[in-house]
Amino acid sequence: MEYKINDLTDENIKNLLGVNDKNLKLLASLYGCDIVYRNDVFNILTDDIERINKFNNQMDYLVNNVNDILIDENFIKQSYEDNVNIKYSSEIIGYSNNGKPFKCKTYNQHLFVHSIYNNDLVFSVGPAGTGKTFLAVLLACQALKRGDVNKIIITRPAVEAGESLGFLPGDLKEKINPYLMPIYDALDIILGQEQKDKLIEKGVIEIIPLAYMRGRTLNEAFVILDEAQNTTEKQMLMFLTRLGFNSKMLINGDVTQIDLNISKNKSGLVVAIDKLRNINRIAIIEFKTNDVVRNPLVQEIIDKFKVD
Repeated sequence: MEYKINDLTDENIKNLLGVNDKNLKLLASLYGCDIVYRNDVFNILTDDIERINKFNNQMDYLVNNVNDILIDENFIKQSYEDNVNIKYSSEIIGYSNNGKPFKCKTYNQHLFVHSIYNNDLVFSVGPAGTGKTFLAVLLACQALKRGDVNKIIITRPAVEAGESLGFLPGDLKEKINPYLMPIYDALDIILGQEQKDKLIEKGVIEIIPLAYMRGRTLNEAFVILDEAQNTTEKQMLMFLTRLGFNSKMLINGDVTQIDLNISKNKSGLVVAIDKLRNINRIAIIEFKTNDVVRNPLVQEIIDKFKVD
């Protein structure tokens, strides 16, 4: 049975097929038969009418979304299991300063967003480029605009800077600012530089080193800890116990990028995830390389650099 696609760009076809035809192989596995792609035509090699109809419906759905989102393993599986009823790719989760809408680009991003809506504490773990930091900042800004929180606090440890911090001018807060540029960039896109600067000046948005968090109780705040893999167990416990009433806490990290001296300190992120699984109102989202939404080459680079 043939399914013909029309008017797709080469980039869209690559998105549809996946890296090294990964998506095509997954579809064949799900349908239990060979599926071949050649010259804009998919052939599903079966006489089972039910499977053919479901495949055609799913392909309609994938093709309709191929220009807007990354067609990844989770997206294909979910659309197969739900008989193509999933609608997350059309959901707008926020806007940029100039009115550009932002949507989830992978199924794990969708899980991440809705986990933040529905939980007090969310861990997101995965490689660079999966949107963890940007989505966290976007949702924090949306919560502030709605009046759900009165303050945004964004922090991170300074571990990976190591001795080089001593060569930077200023106090600890000024020294760490260069390492917070992805957060400032996200705020500029979402709020605009002028609005961002005003909110920082008023203290509505705080961007501070983790060391400045000790002794505080954070009520009615959206709190983001970035690069959490570089916290010690003691630092992680200190941070987690800052959570106050009517607050949300989001912890981002990549356990493959730990810069701590592991012989002396365990990563607080690894310890926390291990200890806090299966607790009500705590969610853990694990991003994979197929959630990377940068240039497709980034996925392949990350895969090649993985340590077995």
